[in-house]
Amino acid sequence: MSGTSLDGIDIAITDFSSSAGTCSLIAAQTFPFPEQLRENLSELIQKQHCKLSDLGQLDIKLGQFISLCIKQLLSQQQLDAHDITAIGSHGQTIFHQPDSDYPFSMQIGNGNVIAEETGITTIVDFRQRDIAAGGQGAPLVPAFHYELFASAQEDRAIINIGGISNISLLPSDNNRVVTGFDTGPGNVLLDGWILRNQHQTYDNHGQWAASGKCNDDLLALMLNEPYFQQPIPKSTGRELFNMAWLDNKLSALNKPITAVDVQSTLVELTSHGIAESITKFGDTCKTVFVCGGGAHNDFLISRLKSLLTGKHVTTTEELGLHPDWVEACAFAWLAYQTLHQQAGNLPSVTGATHPVVLGAIYVSNECS
Repeated sequence: MSGTSLDGIDIAITDFSSSAGTCSLIAAQTFPFPEQLRENLSELIQKQHCKLSDLGQLDIKLGQFISLCIKQLLSQQQLDAHDITAIGSHGQTIFHQPDSDYPFSMQIGNGNVIAEETGITTIVDFRQRDIAAGGQGAPLVPAFHYELFASAQEDRAIINIGGISNISLLPSDNNRVVTGFDTGPGNVLLDGWILRNQHQTYDNHGQWAASGKCNDDLLALMLNEPYFQQPIPKSTGRELFNMAWLDNKLSALNKPITAVDVQSTLVELTSHGIAESITKFGDTCKTVFVCGGGAHNDFLISRLKSLLTGKHVTTTEELGLHPDWVEACAFAWLAYQTLHQQAGNLPSVTGATHPVVLGAIYVSNECS
């Protein structure tokens, strides 16, 4: 899994063989992007245009890096290709536009390359089929969240805070549908702002943001973004929430504000987007489980707790899966679904007209 944060490739080795609805995590590791590859990906996503030759080569280059990381982790675990049924690779989202005249979502990290270099059957391109069926193609993880984390005793909310934040609302009653959508920015603006001003790739535990003060006028300007009032189903990404978007909001503020106060206000933006989504759509949820990189931002978690009075805010570790690996495990599960010709999407979440089998399969070198 590589998300909008662009911090690296998360790889999880999982086992679904024991029983339905369980995910045994065997090993996991994050492999940081080589600096040049990260810069190339970031530039492509931010500029949103390129030479076709550059796009094609970056697709192959990323596929090669993913393959290398997989082989390294397998070697560390004394496993080889024969021990692995399949690879589920999300790839890197380059552009996500499910609401255009011709809806699409583009991920790179070539599946042909991964299957060829690892010798393992590889499933990629999970989002397009849902979009073809009239859905948003995102978020896809609520189906996995429901399989793994739902409880018959209580309604639960699962919050993934990656570059973009998404929510899964899991009802205890099987007669009610699962709800899920992107709530707005997660870490993408926080990471971009601290990189610009402090030359750090992320705000460690939210310490810099905690030393500042929220600017209510800037927060109001940012929350006035139409996306926050858009009805569900909905999804978003760097196409909307990027540094140019933030610069436009700062220009509209038209008064000086310190860099640290911007960072603090961005934490409020993320936490308000999540909290207001829970209040509006999941107020029956008494427990909120956080996963993704944002789970390590102590200041962000403290703000969520303050905004969600009366709810227990914790991480998915309390449910048996470390918050760092939930997303990677989700795409392993989606690959498992694909191989068994089972649907991976939830129409109640994405807005698709019906459940569909997701992904394109590139078989291993060993053909019968």
